[in-house]
Amino acid sequence: MGKKLFVLLVVLMSLSLIGIIFVQAFFINNTLENEEKNFTSNVIRSLSSVSKAIEKVELLGYNKLYQEIIESGKKPDTTELKASIVFDTFDEENNRYIRNRNAISEESFKVPSQFFDIDFDTISISKFTNIRERKVFERTEVDGKVSIKPIETIKNFSAMDEIDRAIYKSSYREFFKDYPVYKRISSEEVFNLLEKQLEANNVKTNFEFAIYDEDLATKVQSDNFEKTPNSTIGVPVFLDNNNESDFILYVDFPQRRKFLLSSVLGMIALSIIFTSIIILAYSSAIYQLIKQRQISQIKTDFINNMTHEFKTPIATINLALDSIKNPKIIGDQDKVKRYLKMIKDENKRMHAQVENVLRISKLEKNELNISKERVKLHDLLEDALTHVELIVEDRKGYIKTHFNAEKTSVLANETHFTNVIVNILDNAIKYSDDEPKIDVYTENAGTNVLLKIADQGNGMSKQVQRRVFEKFYREHTGNVHNVKGHGLGLAYVKRIVDDHQGYITVESEKGKGSVFTIKLPLIS
Repeated sequence: MGKKLFVLLVVLMSLSLIGIIFVQAFFINNTLENEEKNFTSNVIRSLSSVSKAIEKVELLGYNKLYQEIIESGKKPDTTELKASIVFDTFDEENNRYIRNRNAISEESFKVPSQFFDIDFDTISISKFTNIRERKVFERTEVDGKVSIKPIETIKNFSAMDEIDRAIYKSSYREFFKDYPVYKRISSEEVFNLLEKQLEANNVKTNFEFAIYDEDLATKVQSDNFEKTPNSTIGVPVFLDNNNESDFILYVDFPQRRKFLLSSVLGMIALSIIFTSIIILAYSSAIYQLIKQRQISQIKTDFINNMTHEFKTPIATINLALDSIKNPKIIGDQDKVKRYLKMIKDENKRMHAQVENVLRISKLEKNELNISKERVKLHDLLEDALTHVELIVEDRKGYIKTHFNAEKTSVLANETHFTNVIVNILDNAIKYSDDEPKIDVYTENAGTNVLLKIADQGNGMSKQVQRRVFEKFYREHTGNVHNVKGHGLGLAYVKRIVDDHQGYITVESEKGKGSVFTIKLPLIS
C-alpha cells in the first residue's frame, strides 16, 4: 500500500469515527431536550391539577360551613332569585302548552365565624337551591278566539347543573377573595397535593414550592424554596371570576438536571462504552498498521544491507578462487596461502552475520539456552578488550580502563556477556569517523555494579536513542551502507542484559559521542 493511499485511508476512517461520535452526541442531546420538554409538560399538568384541587379544597370548606349552619337550624336572612331560564313547548298531540322554568334560589345566612380564622365577628354564606318548575296549559279555541288555561304545575328541587355550579363558584370565589393565603390553605396541604400529582405524572424528584402574591412570597412555602429561572415553574391559583389571579404557585426542582440525566443515563453509558471500544480498536489497528509499515521498511533496509555485505565477500571468494586456478599462482605457495586465508576470513565473516541473525531469532523464541555462573566483570572486560584492541591501534585510537569497582562478582554467561561488551565497543569504533577514543569505567552502586563505556564518536539524536535497541533499527544517513551492520547488535545486547536481570541505558549527543551504562546485580 502506497504512503498516500495509507494516509488517505487513515484520514477518512478518522473523520468517519469523529462523525459517528458527533451523531451520537447529537442524538443524546436531542433525547435530553425531549426529556426536558416532557418533564416541563408533566410539571405544568401536575400544577394545573393542584390548582383545581386547591379550589376544590376551598369549596369543600365552604360546603362544610354551610352544612354546619343548616344543622344548627339557622334561617336565611334574605332570599333572592339568582337566575331564571324559561322556555315553552307546544304539544300538538294533546293540544297543550308546556312551560319549563329553571331558577336558582339563593338564601343568605349571616352567622358567627366558625370555620375560618378571620377578623370579623360574623360572616355571610349563601345556600343555593336549584328550582325546576313545569306548568301545563290547555289550549282552547271558541269562535276563533284562543284561550289558555293552566291545568297542572309541577315543582322540584334538584342538584345544581353546570350553569348553576358556575353561579355557585362565582359566589364562593367572592367570599374568599379578601382572605390571606395562609388562611385559605396550609403548606402541608399544598405539599401533599403536589407530591400526589407529581408522582402521578412520573415526576419523581425532590421539589420545593411557594405561593407568591404578585412578586412577594407568602407564608405558604417550603423551607428551602429558591426561585431560579431555569428550574422554577409556576401556575396561577385562587382564580377570580375572570379566571385571573395575583397568586402564583411556584415549584422548583433542585435536582432537575440530575433527574433528567438519569432518564438517559443508560443510553449515555452504553454509548460511551461502545464508542470507547471502537476508539481503542481503531487506535490499536492504526498503531499496528504504522508499526507494520515501519517494520516492513526496516526489514527492507536489512535485506539491502545483508545483500550488500554478502555480495562483497562472495565476490572476494570468487576472485580468490579464480586466482588460485591460475597456473602462475597455484605454484606460488605464499600466494595460495594468502588467498586461502582471504577465503577463510570472508567465510567466517558471513558465518558470523548468519549466527547473529539466528541468535536474535532464538532469543525471541526463548530457545537460546544461557547458563550462568559466577564470574568477575573485570575478567570479562579484559577478555573483550583483546578482541578489539588491534583494530583500535590500527586506527590510531585508544581504549582506557578505569576500574573503580571493588566488588565485581556477577552471575553471567561468559560467552554471551563478552559478546555484549564486544558489540558495544565495536559500535564505538564503527561510529567514530576519526580515531576511536574509548573509556571504560566500573563502579559500585549499592548492591549493583555499573559498567560505563564512553566514546567520543558521532553520537546520536534523541529520536535515535529511543529506538537504538530495536531489532533491525538503524539510523538513516542518506546511504544505508555508510556503516556496515544490520541493526541487530544492540538488540542482541539488550536481550542478553535483560536475561541477566540487568538494565542498560544510553546517553548521547549528536557530534559529541555516547555513553552506554549497564547495571548488573552483584552476588555475594
